[in-house]
Amino acid sequence: MSHHRSTYSLIKDKGHIRRCLSCGTTANMKRRRYCSIECRQKLRHNLNIRTGLLQVLQTRYATFYFTDTIIALDILTHGSTDLFSFIFPRAKGKKPVDDFCRMFNLLGNAWWEEVRKTKKRYIATRNILAKAMPKDGDINSVRPMEVREPARMARSMTHLKLRQKDLYSADLQQIIKRAFRRQAKQHHPDQGGDEILFRKLRDAYEQL
Repeated sequence: MSHHRSTYSLIKDKGHIRRCLSCGTTANMKRRRYCSIECRQKLRHNLNIRTGLLQVLQTRYATFYFTDTIIALDILTHGSTDLFSFIFPRAKGKKPVDDFCRMFNLLGNAWWEEVRKTKKRYIATRNILAKAMPKDGDINSVRPMEVREPARMARSMTHLKLRQKDLYSADLQQIIKRAFRRQAKQHHPDQGGDEILFRKLRDAYEQL
């Protein structure tokens, strides 16, 4: 039985102008990766529910990025020093998050089709990776920049009293908002609550 380590994902916009990684807007971005908490939550939710594909491809690290014309997934697999790159054209009028989902769905469907044909999952994985473009480059380019991200997320969920299964809900944004409002109402300094705890709640909400 194989065991998969947690896969950290670094998402980049390869263009020179900073754009929201979820909706692609350039408005009011400054140094941020997302234009709003809602965009951040939407992209992370869609990535979280598609980690199964990364697992069956034996992914150790993965990097997702986009330009105006393409959406790409670079993978470093367990026990390998070779990078595998899947590149798909962007759909006209679609947001980056929509293209990410479409790319994952196409790859997932292709993997299941290989499973049906070969009857072997490891062969299906090998065949899908064989369709990727070989990529020259430093494997550090797909290593995570924020390796403490999962720990911070776990603390944020604890502060807001969220459960792990909440992350996979289609109503994730509303669940997080309700959890924050519920805790904020109880611990707001104006209501006699602790100011430090309230600040932690606000940070947790922004993190998620």
